[in-house]
Amino acid sequence: MPGLKHERLCLPPVAGVDEAGRGPLAGPVVAAAVVLPERGTPRGIDDSKRLPAAERARLCARLTDCAVVGIGIVDPAEIDTLNIHWATMKAMTLAVDRLAAALGCVPGHVLVDGNRLPRWGYAASAIVGGDAVSRSIAAASIIAKHTRDTIMIEAAQAHPQYGWHSNKGYGSAAHLAALREHGPSPLHRRSFAPVAQLELVLGGVVPGA
Repeated sequence: MPGLKHERLCLPPVAGVDEAGRGPLAGPVVAAAVVLPERGTPRGIDDSKRLPAAERARLCARLTDCAVVGIGIVDPAEIDTLNIHWATMKAMTLAVDRLAAALGCVPGHVLVDGNRLPRWGYAASAIVGGDAVSRSIAAASIIAKHTRDTIMIEAAQAHPQYGWHSNKGYGSAAHLAALREHGPSPLHRRSFAPVAQLELVLGGVVPGA
């Protein structure tokens, strides 16, 4: 389990921030901000990529109960307008803003996974590979990933042809084949190359129409 070395160097309360969904062709980008409790943090917190889905779901439920959490979601249309970098920065900002509202105060410091920080007024540090070394960031990675996966599984009910229940919007071979057969849905990111190129090829014609 990642430690608290970085948290202990900062003015409390310390928030960890991470995102999920930069790379998919469909669906939102989601960020989570988390302040862990001084005691009672659940065991097993780790980088979300190292955990199976069932364990992420269990830990997300536990963290939601014991920690202070803020979540930011930016939808595909806004991703296309802003580009994925700035959409991610906005999702992180929304997450910390909502965390601050839940805390009733501004975090003393924010630890962000990655090498870039949003343009905000919070005291913050970027940590490359932060989800592997900071427990707060790892907790945020779990909540962001589970929240986004849940959104995509629900979206798959309306758009079953793309296989989002399993690929979560990423560009798997089956997803790309479904895009070629059915064309993009309203939840696809038109600015992402595979979707944009397909729309150029189709010339506005929806397959099967």
